[in-house]
This record gives sequence, structure tokens and C-alpha cells, in this order.
Amino acid sequence: MAELLPPRSATDLFGDPIESQPLWFKAASFLRPDFDPESYIADLRSFVPLESLAAELRAHLAALKAELVDLINRDYADFVSLSTRLVDVDSAVAHTRAPLAEFRDKVAAFRAVVDSSLANLCSGLRQRAEASAAREILELLLDTFHVVSKVEKLIKALPTTASDLSTADMASIESSAPNSENALQHIESGAHLRETQSILLERIAMQNLPFIENMEERIQNATLLLDDSLGHCFVDSLEHQDANAIYNCLRAYAAIDDTSAAEKHFRTTIVSPLIQKIIPYSHLHVAGGVSSDGLQEDYQQIMQCIEKACKFILEISSTAHSVVIAISANSGLHVFDFLANSILKEVLFALQKGKPGAFSPGRPTEFQRNYKSSLGFLTFLEDCLQYLSDNILHNPYARFQEIAGALDSALMVTAITTAENLHDSQGKHQKLTLKQSITLMESLRSCWSDDVLVLSYSDKFLRLSLQLLSRYSSWLSSGLAARKVRSANLNPTPNIEWAKSAHVEDFIYVIHDVNFLVSELSGDYLRHVLQLLESCSAKVLDLVKQSILQAGKSLEDLLPPVMDTMIEVIVEKSVEDLRQLKGITATYRMTNKLPVRHSPYVSGILRPLKNCSLLINCINPLFISVCALCKSFVLIRYADFMFCLYFYFYFPNARNELLHGAMERITNRYYELASDLVSVARKTESSLLRLRQGAQRRVGASSDALDNNISDTEKICMQLFLDIQEYGCNLAAIGIKAADIPAYRSLWQCVAPEDKQPQIVF
Repeated sequence: MAELLPPRSATDLFGDPIESQPLWFKAASFLRPDFDPESYIADLRSFVPLESLAAELRAHLAALKAELVDLINRDYADFVSLSTRLVDVDSAVAHTRAPLAEFRDKVAAFRAVVDSSLANLCSGLRQRAEASAAREILELLLDTFHVVSKVEKLIKALPTTASDLSTADMASIESSAPNSENALQHIESGAHLRETQSILLERIAMQNLPFIENMEERIQNATLLLDDSLGHCFVDSLEHQDANAIYNCLRAYAAIDDTSAAEKHFRTTIVSPLIQKIIPYSHLHVAGGVSSDGLQEDYQQIMQCIEKACKFILEISSTAHSVVIAISANSGLHVFDFLANSILKEVLFALQKGKPGAFSPGRPTEFQRNYKSSLGFLTFLEDCLQYLSDNILHNPYARFQEIAGALDSALMVTAITTAENLHDSQGKHQKLTLKQSITLMESLRSCWSDDVLVLSYSDKFLRLSLQLLSRYSSWLSSGLAARKVRSANLNPTPNIEWAKSAHVEDFIYVIHDVNFLVSELSGDYLRHVLQLLESCSAKVLDLVKQSILQAGKSLEDLLPPVMDTMIEVIVEKSVEDLRQLKGITATYRMTNKLPVRHSPYVSGILRPLKNCSLLINCINPLFISVCALCKSFVLIRYADFMFCLYFYFYFPNARNELLHGAMERITNRYYELASDLVSVARKTESSLLRLRQGAQRRVGASSDALDNNISDTEKICMQLFLDIQEYGCNLAAIGIKAADIPAYRSLWQCVAPEDKQPQIVF
């Protein structure tokens, strides 16, 4: 039996626990495969005396021997009989191998069965999906068939006389007509008939008939019947000036996008007979030698006819167009231009046929008089057009002020704010994170929406869009500039105060929104604007495109300053921990204490950068899937999740720029503070050394004792060396190689021992 060593006391005289080993002694290092005794001693001798190391190794050896003796004494009987038990091991192994091999074969067979079942299941699911898609197509075909049949029945059942109206028809009119309260107030049966026809034709025109090849003939016949019936009803309504029926017919024409047919019927039914009475096509010069080609009197009569017989249709058409646009914003409808396509076209035709010599240059006096009369007539038409435009626009400049005022209100805030709602006003998923950015995007889209845009004012809406983008860019740039000169601005304004109190996460939101806005301006938004202005010339479209892209480029130019501000925010927080470095001098001055581990402040230097990196790197496919299924996002705010996802996957370069930019600046500040600390310590120590040597020379003492001690500067450098080693490990933890940083290499050369300076290893 081995001799047991007496156990060591766990506490000292005052009851405090005694550490069995110092922090610099790592017993686990002896178990590493690449353990090298010489390297181990060389690493420790720079800050641990050899006597202390030898004493610690002897103590560790004694502890190992005591542990070995304890193990042998505890299981002594088993240890002695160990050799007698190891009999016929090979046969036992062979006996165990057989059932294991059989179990492996069974598992393989079961796995094959499961794989086959899974393949069959996937095939069945695929067939089921294909059958479901085929069923949806069949249901769509059946629905189309029913719609066509319904349209045919409605057209065939269209009443042609007042006696055809039934009680059910009157009830249907009462419930579906826009003016149902007045539907039964008509006294004449002809008014009932026209309005009933117009309502039914409008219902037919509103049917959505997709192109089906095997039903093409029926669809064409139904379309021809619809056009013919709608034309007869519209002409009859024009002859009787039935406003309700005309209104319904115009909505029907707008629904089928055939405004030219309505303009043609109005020209042939109303305008052409009136103009032919004033300017007959077979007109001859009057007797007496007086020219009959003067146009002043003809224009006066035409203007009276327009005021009397045509203005009502112009007012109705403008109202019908506004209502139809509100019902179907994406239907591609066009305004009814009765003034140009019906009235002006018929007047021009009559002048060309009835008075071909009215503009003959051979009679300059009469030519000039007719020219002035024509200008007066065009001015009259322009006044009518302006009147209609004012009815539609309802003061466009007030709408400009409404759109711009919304953005100004959003930008006049003292703190940056994130979106509270996950969806926009239309229920679509919101991709922007800041309220200011969302308001900008909504304002930009409002400028070109169907219920706001008027093509004749498109240049003003384009200018408003560019002004909104410039206002947003100015808000960002002025805020970033104010953050750099905080003390210089004695009278802060709300539109720049947000940047002074913004956190690093807020600037990441800004980067996300600016990138999204730049992408939207050069993508869907630009395509939408160019599509609305496709009737303009290629030169105009190119100018519009360049102006929008230039506005996007101005926004994109703000990304580097925003990134620089983010880096500066992180550096400011890190420098607060770096300032604790000055306490190293007071710790080791005039003491025999030696550093054995890194300082506590080191763990806090990169904490702001680590928090930002952790927030960005927290996104992984599993986390995304869980959040997508739950749709509650209880772990983090939705805005935080979206910006992390967007920043991590779509802007890896920006993420790397943030990490490396902040790390380089922090390391530069670290080197500046450490080098100043070492320089001051060396100067102080040099002065003290000269004073001591002078005092010793005066008393005749020897300086050997002074030379054998470790100086304060060396202890400070030893502590800094331990600190920068830990700092390098922290950099490696976030994916940054410390040796690639010039400032870190300079810091290493400043505080590392001479034997460690050639190579950076920690």
C-alpha cells in the first residue's frame, strides 16, 4: 500500500480559501499533444520567476502522486485482479460482433423501406398538386362559360319598348341604379326605357371576359351585340339629353375602353347636323361679288351651339371619367375628349369641305381676318377645356401642399422613429423601417397615383417628386453634419436634433432604408413613371429618367457619411473603456506586484462592436423559419428582425466595412493611449533613476540592487502585453485577424518583450 499524503488545508488562518494554483499556471497545457517544455518555460519566464515556476511544478507533481495513490488504494482489489480477468477477449468480441452486424442489416433494410415510402409520398403529393391546378383551370373555364351565357341572356332580354319592362326589372333598377331614388320619378315611359337600357348595358360592359379560344366566336358576337346596343342607347340618350342614361353609357364605354366610339356617336348625332347648318358642305359664294369665306360670323354661331347643345355632354363626361377612375385605378382608362375628337374635328372638316378658300394666301386681308377669328375660337375652346380641368383637379396646388406637408411633418421630429405598423395603408407588407422613409415613399407614389396625377400637370408632379427626394436628402445630410459639430450649434432645430441622440441601430435603419429607396427609384418606381408618360417623346422620357436617377444617386452618396457616423458612434463607446488604461500606472508604480492576467477593461473595449455584430449575425435559416411560421416575432422587434435580415444577406460588404472600419479606429486609439502611457512611464522612470544614481554616488552606495529589480515600465509593458494578447483573441472571435492591422502591429512592437516581437502569437 502506498503512503497517503496529508490533505492540504482548504483555508488559511483567517478562513479565506487558498487558491491551489495561480492563474498563470495551466495544468491542462501538459495534456496537449503539441506540448513543448522549453516553449512553455520560455513563455512564462518573461513575467514569472523560475523559482516560483519550479515550486509550482513540484507542488503539482506531489498532487499528481497523491491522486495516483488515492486511485490505487480505492480500487486496489480490482487493480490486482485486472490481469486475471482479461481472458479470451477475442472470442467475446467475435460473439458481440454477430448481433451488431445483424442489427445493422435490419436498420439498412428499414431505411430502404422508409426511403421508398417517402418517394411514393412525394410522388403522390406532386400528383395531387397537379390535379388541384387542373381543377382550378377547369373551374375557371366553367365560370367563363357561365359569364358568357349570362351576357348573352342579358343582351337578348334587353327591353326595346316601354311595354317590355316588368315589375322585376323595375325592382332591379331601383336597387342597382346610381340614382335609384329618382328612378321611379320619371313620368315618360321613354325615359324609363332609356335608363333601363343604359343600366343593363353598363352591367354587361362590366363583365370580365377573358380570351378563351374555343369560345372566341361567341365572345365576338357578344361584343358586337354589346357595341350595337350600347350605341343605339347612347344615341337615343343624346337626342333626348337624358343625363342619367348618358352618364351610365359613358361609364360603360369607359369600362370597355372604347371612348372613341362614344366620341364618334356624339359627333355624328349632335355636332355634325349643327355644323352643317352653319357651314354646309355644298356652300357657294353669294351673289354680288362679296366673298362668303369669312369665318367670324360662323365661329360666333358655332360657339353658341357649343354653349347650348354640347356643354352638357362635356360636363357629364368629366364627371363620369372621375368616377370610373376612382372605381378602377388600374384599368388604363382615358378621358373622353369630346371637345377635340368630336367638336373641333367636325369644325375642321366642315371648313375644309365647305370653305376651302378661307385660308388662301392669295387674299391676305381676308386670310389675316380669318386667322384672328380662328385664334379667338381656339381661345374659347381653351377656356372650356380649362373649366373642365378645374372641375377634375379641384385645385391641384392644394394637393401638392397636402403631399409635401405630410413629409415635412414627418421630418420635423427630435428623435428618429421606427414604424409601428407592419403593413402600409393598402395592407401590403412594409419593407421600410423608419416613419420618415415610409412617408417619403408614400408621398412619391401619391404624386403618380391614378387618383392624383393629371397628365397635363405631369411636369409639376415630377418637380414635386424631386423636391421630396431633395428634402429627405437634406434632412439626412444636415443631421449627420450636426452630429459632428454638436457644440457649435447653440440653437438646435428638430430636423437635425434627431442625429445627435441617435444610436448605432438607428443608423443601420437609415442605411437599410436609403438602399431600399435607391433600388426602388431605379426599379419599379422609375418604370411606373415612364409607363405613365409613354406618350411623350423619347427625349422627354430620357430627361425624366435621368432626373430620377440623379435624385437616387444623391441619396446613395449619403451612405458613406452614414457608415462613417456609425463607426464613430461605436468608437466613442469603446474609448470610454479604453480610458481605464491609465489606471495601470498607479497599479504597478513603486510596488513589487507582477501582472499575471489581462486587465478587466479589455473585455469591454469591443463590446459595442460585438453587440452590433451579434445583432447582425443572429439571423440564421432556422430563426427565419421559426419567425415566419409564428408571425408574432416575440423575440425581437419586427423592425430589428427585418433590418438584420436585410443587412446580413444583402449588404455583406457594408457589414464588413462596419466591422473593419470600427476595429481599425479603435485599435488606433488603443495604440495612441498605450504608447503615450509607456512613453510617460519611461520618462518618469528615467528621471527617478537619475535622481537615485546621484543620491547613491553621494553616499557611495552600490547600484547592483537597483539593476536587479524589475522596473515600473517593464511591469506596465508586461500588463499591456497581456492586455493586447486578450484584445487580439477578442478580435479573432469576431472574425478579424489582429496581425493584419497596422496599428496592432505597432502596439505589439511597443509593449511586447524582445523575444516576442518578431512574431505575433497569442
